[in-house]
Amino acid sequence: MNPAPNPALDDWITASHKAAAEALQAHLARLPVAAAERARLDFAAQQWVAATAPSNFLATNRAAIARAIETGGRSLADGMRLLIGDVARGHVANTDEEAFVVGRDLAITPGEVVLRNELIELIQYAPTTPRVGARPLLIVPPCINKFYILDLTPDNSFVRYCVAAGHTVFMVSWRNPGAGQAHLGWDDYLQMGVVDAIAAVRSIRRSPTINALGFCVGGTILASALAALAARGEEPVASLTLLATLLDFSDVGGIGVYIDAGAVAQREALLAHGGLVGGRELMAAFASLRPRDLIWNSATESYLMGRAPRPFDLLYWNADSTNLPGPMYCHYLRSMYLENRLREPGRMNALGEPVDLRRLKMPAYVLATSEDHIVPWRSAYASAHLVGGPVRFALGASGHIAGIVNPAHRKRRSFRAFAGRRLPASADDWFAAADEMPGSWWDDWARFGDAHRGRLVAAPRAAGNARYRPLCPAPGEYVKVRVS
Repeated sequence: MNPAPNPALDDWITASHKAAAEALQAHLARLPVAAAERARLDFAAQQWVAATAPSNFLATNRAAIARAIETGGRSLADGMRLLIGDVARGHVANTDEEAFVVGRDLAITPGEVVLRNELIELIQYAPTTPRVGARPLLIVPPCINKFYILDLTPDNSFVRYCVAAGHTVFMVSWRNPGAGQAHLGWDDYLQMGVVDAIAAVRSIRRSPTINALGFCVGGTILASALAALAARGEEPVASLTLLATLLDFSDVGGIGVYIDAGAVAQREALLAHGGLVGGRELMAAFASLRPRDLIWNSATESYLMGRAPRPFDLLYWNADSTNLPGPMYCHYLRSMYLENRLREPGRMNALGEPVDLRRLKMPAYVLATSEDHIVPWRSAYASAHLVGGPVRFALGASGHIAGIVNPAHRKRRSFRAFAGRRLPASADDWFAAADEMPGSWWDDWARFGDAHRGRLVAAPRAAGNARYRPLCPAPGEYVKVRVS
């Protein structure tokens, strides 16, 4: 039998928690502190409010009590087993982490690894159309997670979409750094991750120029490398796409609570000359920005209700974290997040050259997402003004990942785009002038991609060439290395 309901008690518990949360927030609002300190206090309050929600405790979660009685206590026993498993993993599981295998269920678009260096494997995907654009497409994904966010299940694969649209697609697959890579710095990521990859793509496709797409920090790395090449008089990229990318770090959203001068100096003292930043640490930091969605809802469902998480490809990817080399990480924190050097021409050097993003004269497609808590869309809009060529800016619905992985065939959500040739100075003016269109930004980008892929030529019969011979089938070996 179920416990006798007591709506008055339930309502009182819920109202008490809400009142306590509101009182805490009101008290913090009255404190005479600087904006950065206020953000950290608000963040701490958000963690407390999420952690102390009545639904997180068995005694105040009527649904969990009812389920325990209905199952004769089996739900609590199952919950304990799930808790023990998560303690062993070191994080709260949001999905069934045994349900997927990379290369079997995810990242299964056919292709070959045609380059391997200390930091990346470069994948060339097999064509699915008889003719392809003469100008290939290089994708630089974020190095903080695995590349297959853009090649999940076939139904969710942006890579597969691009291949079907007649692009010869190459993908950078970042290595999950270990002790042997703990010394690598920012320039290593630019050289081995972008410059070497561009050289291989141009050689394999015998194309003087390519198209390039960067996602999140992959876009920051890509733009920095291209600006360094431009300073040398080299312009190998004909069009640039930046997805949820920061170039102007004036407003970095919630992650800014972890970054200040003292925190960065402490990291530099520990890691600037070598060492690794653990992938689990990075994953926990990002999860804390959405504690209810990414921590407590899953914990409650697992530990109190005894229900194992369901398979979900996107959340499996989210848990497949990667390490970062300390020198690279410290440079990224100080130069971008703390001092915002990239937006000021010549203030930062890369590959021995002064970085000036205005040198990037190629047409650019810049996408942000309206609910992004990692790259606020107005910051992405400010970033779009830093490059020197014509820009089409689009604003997708949803968040940092769900807004990007929005397959066109599902016709879900919507996006905004602006028909004018010059971007308004203000993000709010752009928003007021932009048109809302149904469906995914993928199809809008495809029109941009079609305009820059070059003339149609016969699809390549095989991957690589005499210099860059196929090494192994996609998805390669680097992507399979998980954080231990």
